[in-house]
Amino acid sequence: MKIIKQITIFIMLIVVISACKKAFTDTSFVSTAATASNLSVMFNITQDNTGLVTITPNGAGAVSYDVYFGDTTTIPVSIRAGASVQHIYKEGNYQVKIVGHDLKGGTTTFTQPLVVSFIAPQNLQVNLTTSNLTVNVSATAKYATFFKIYFGDSTNVTPEPYTSALPGQVITHNYLNAGTYVVKVIALSGGSETTQYTDTIQVSKQIDLPVTFEDPNTNYTMSDFGGDVSSLAVDPVNSNNHVMKVVKIAGAQTWAGTTIGTSLGFANPIPLTNSNKKMTVMVYSPAAGLDIKLKVDNHSNPNNGLSVETDVLTTVANQWEMLTFDFSNPAPGTPAFKPSNTYDLASIFFDFGNPGTGSTFYFDDLKMAPASLAQINLPVTFESTTVDYTMTDFGGNASVLTTDPLNNTNHVMQSTKTVGAQTWAGTTIGTTAGFAQKIPFTSVATKMSVKVYSPAVGLDIKLKVDNHANPNNGLSVETDVPTTVANQWERLIFDFSNPASGTPAFNPSNTYDLASIFFDFGNPGNGSVFYWDDVHFLAQMNLPVDFNNPDMDPTVTDFGNNSSVLAPDPANTGLWVMKTTKPTGAQTWAGTTIGTPVGFATPIPLSATRTKMTVQVYSPAAGIPVLLKVEDHNNGNNYVQVLVNTTLANQWETLTFDFSQPQAGTPAWSASNTYDKCSIFFDFNNAGSGKTFYWNNVNLQ
Repeated sequence: MKIIKQITIFIMLIVVISACKKAFTDTSFVSTAATASNLSVMFNITQDNTGLVTITPNGAGAVSYDVYFGDTTTIPVSIRAGASVQHIYKEGNYQVKIVGHDLKGGTTTFTQPLVVSFIAPQNLQVNLTTSNLTVNVSATAKYATFFKIYFGDSTNVTPEPYTSALPGQVITHNYLNAGTYVVKVIALSGGSETTQYTDTIQVSKQIDLPVTFEDPNTNYTMSDFGGDVSSLAVDPVNSNNHVMKVVKIAGAQTWAGTTIGTSLGFANPIPLTNSNKKMTVMVYSPAAGLDIKLKVDNHSNPNNGLSVETDVLTTVANQWEMLTFDFSNPAPGTPAFKPSNTYDLASIFFDFGNPGTGSTFYFDDLKMAPASLAQINLPVTFESTTVDYTMTDFGGNASVLTTDPLNNTNHVMQSTKTVGAQTWAGTTIGTTAGFAQKIPFTSVATKMSVKVYSPAVGLDIKLKVDNHANPNNGLSVETDVPTTVANQWERLIFDFSNPASGTPAFNPSNTYDLASIFFDFGNPGNGSVFYWDDVHFLAQMNLPVDFNNPDMDPTVTDFGNNSSVLAPDPANTGLWVMKTTKPTGAQTWAGTTIGTPVGFATPIPLSATRTKMTVQVYSPAAGIPVLLKVEDHNNGNNYVQVLVNTTLANQWETLTFDFSQPQAGTPAWSASNTYDKCSIFFDFNNAGSGKTFYWNNVNLQ
């Protein structure tokens, strides 16, 4: 019989190949065809006492099947892959054999028991287990031929779809969404009566790190103890964010807390290691100075010495702050961190050690701290997730990373000069190790900038730079700038070439790699809150000149009674430009050197083939002469200048200055000269009349 089947398959292949020989003649694919494997079969019996069973084989790599019915019929029926065959059985138990044939002529055999009965199924037993969004269902019943399983997530479809299963066969179903579903299992025999089982299940993903409270498919059930009451709530600051609200009710135990999740803990172990023992939690507390404890444990064996816990104090009230819990520093009298332990359960305790008073706390974003944070370095923006933004407060300051009071997508540092803080209270920017690299001061690059948000005008802000290896030993330099606005951001520029009275002078040969900032210096603390951001070293000005470059010294040098100041772009207040006013009575030659008198950091690379510079100008009128002059900052006799008229009024335009065509009666460009200084003159040759000009983006064309 087997030989006949193989000959039949071979002849079929020859017929197919011959019919298609114009399309291809290569039959090597047969030798690489898959072997028949993973055979299975499904039975479907009609519920009319006829014993009519539909048999559907299945398998991988099979192109046809032989079906042996297992009764008195001895000759099998051959069908192609994907087809079914029907057969009428008498009541009884049968062994149905399936033989799968592959393209190579190989065969694989599979046998499945079949029960044919006209009696309604009895003793229906259903095994149902859930895991996250998955349910596994299997069933057995006396006299049952097969089962229909309805999972309850397609009740709006007619007819409701089901999955067929044989006795004992495990069917896995994945739900798209968390929720409560009714699972129905119907046992069928060959009779008209069926037996049914239903069960209501709830599926959701097990909680896991990071915990954000934003996944609708995650089970955010908390496990309170000792008198805590927790509930999922809306962020008190941002109504688009979901957080966990915990009330430590009046009379709650000193050790009242909340296990984050159920007693099963997290879906995966917390990945604490010897090199990373830190976790972070965003906390919103009703008061500063409250003890927040985080404890991790083993869910299978809790409270049995396999835990580790540590504490952090809140530093602000009614604001969000990120608390970092370092398990390398466990609470006194509690177990030490052991990397061999499995930590997969976490509990948080608010105002630990004190009985409940009805205080309300919020928490969010429980996660591992970055594995290794880089040492802080300039520029400091507070936006990197890989930088250690630990601050070192002294004298009564209290600093915490928080969100910008005007833009909650921006992160800034908040420093509170607490009530009674020292007049010299301040904050070292980073740890005592200072910056990763020394501040690149030179004899001409002596400035740094900090954006500051102050509660009042006229407060003294001091910035001090020092050597981290030998601090407070005469290797420092400090300078002061007063605030000019209240409850607004402003950029303060600190020039260390102008040190505070009675403090050491700037010395470019010193190594300055540590910086500290002092708010309201000279006055004792009164609880004032300051925000600060964007600490930058200001390099000597160089081309291209863009006043939106936070790392460039924006200093310009006016002469002839000009007056220049950084100002918002009149056409786009989100950008900064230089605003120059030529006051009434200003000299006809009044102008502005672009930078300090020492000029640019490097010479302007003018050449015989590159003789043009451009400046963007916003003029109050068309036809105003604008002069651009380049020179050697060491020798003012080596210069070249070009005059161009504006063509637009109250609009930006790009003026192009070609130094190959200098102003009449002035020196020509010379390749032997060094040009490293540039000055701009508005309304040249006319006395000042109060006109205001804006300009930016000075560059070589």
